[in-house]
Amino acid sequence: APERPYDLVVFGASGFTGQFVVEEVARAAASGELRGALRWAVAGRSREKLQAVLERAAERLGQAALGAEVGVLLCDVGDAASLAAMARQTRLVLSCVGPYRFFGEPVVEACVENGASCIDISGEPQFLEGMYLKYNEKAAEKGVYVIGSCGFDSIPADMGVLYTRDKLKGTLTAVESFLTVKSGPEGSCIHDGTWKSAIYGLADQGNLRKLRKKIGYAPVPAVGAKLKRRGLVFYNQEFKEYSIPFMGADVSVVKRSQRYLHTVLHETPVQYGAYVNVGGLGSVIKLMFAGILFLLLVKFSFGRKLLTKYPEFFSAGRFTKKGPTQKQMDGTSFTMTFFGEGYSEGQDPQNGKPNVKICTEVKGPEPGYVATPIAMVQAAVSLLEDAACLPKQGGVYSPGAAFSKTKLIDRLNQRGVEFSVISKPEV
Repeated sequence: APERPYDLVVFGASGFTGQFVVEEVARAAASGELRGALRWAVAGRSREKLQAVLERAAERLGQAALGAEVGVLLCDVGDAASLAAMARQTRLVLSCVGPYRFFGEPVVEACVENGASCIDISGEPQFLEGMYLKYNEKAAEKGVYVIGSCGFDSIPADMGVLYTRDKLKGTLTAVESFLTVKSGPEGSCIHDGTWKSAIYGLADQGNLRKLRKKIGYAPVPAVGAKLKRRGLVFYNQEFKEYSIPFMGADVSVVKRSQRYLHTVLHETPVQYGAYVNVGGLGSVIKLMFAGILFLLLVKFSFGRKLLTKYPEFFSAGRFTKKGPTQKQMDGTSFTMTFFGEGYSEGQDPQNGKPNVKICTEVKGPEPGYVATPIAMVQAAVSLLEDAACLPKQGGVYSPGAAFSKTKLIDRLNQRGVEFSVISKPEV
């Protein structure tokens, strides 16, 4: 709507992840990559904290200040009227307040009711699919887009599968991805917000199954040879280390995208498995102990309290209340490698074995607080700038469903989250 003063608002701007998203928006606004000047604002509970975040971003970008053109909106996730006021002033809200199962829905509701689009960086399948069940029809009516998991969960995976498909001459039918995270001498860690999301998500697995029954998803047909699920731990010959299934939202997000692309755009669906490389046998043993303890504690409310109170202890230092230092972030990077298989042009995927293979990768900086803000902000830019390439009607979408026809991958490539073909399709 042209009368709205802002193109986008960062909600939760003074939170741990929000501050990095603000910096990334400021970078996009200054880069001239948008067709016009970007009108944007930050939103949260405390004016002082929001001002401090804007000052920090200006300093990091080497500017004197971000100037008066950046708006400051006061609103609280517990105050519906303040959220509605925020949503009415903008075309798009970047929602950075998690865990989303507790704080995500009021923002989605305010946006849908007041005609603003909304994107988040949730890695919580239950929240993402719950929003689809509750708001998909209303968002379609209002012509707004609600796009979840636009961060490290799950843009590299979701767009990586589409990139792999587009680079294969023929029909891609199955992909497995392997995530490797490398850290420097300072090590790496994750802010405990993500840890909390994992605790509550695992505790509530049963309700996720019920939710999916309620949605009544149409099954996605397996085209070509069926992709085998691997074990809980296996030795990976390609990487010469052990791998385990990836516990994040990637598989569920990719499946939603593939279902949409198959049912609405009549494209061949791709089967998908996601794994993470964990290193040698020592790492595996440590992980298994931590994992068993985690699964036991998560079942009981006192166990969840313990896990929430002492994230560092129970995650062997992987999750902390302070989050990573700048040095840790500078030294950390990720690579996601995709092994795809399919059928060459003219081959019927319903008959015979796959006869082409392809290997691609997505690599980038530290995943949680460098790559995630880049992914979220470039998703926002794609939503604002590539509007003609979005799905014809509004609704609640996964990134692959929303952005498959946009320039998102090109935009990410220019910002250091790089998609490339490692080995050409071989028959």
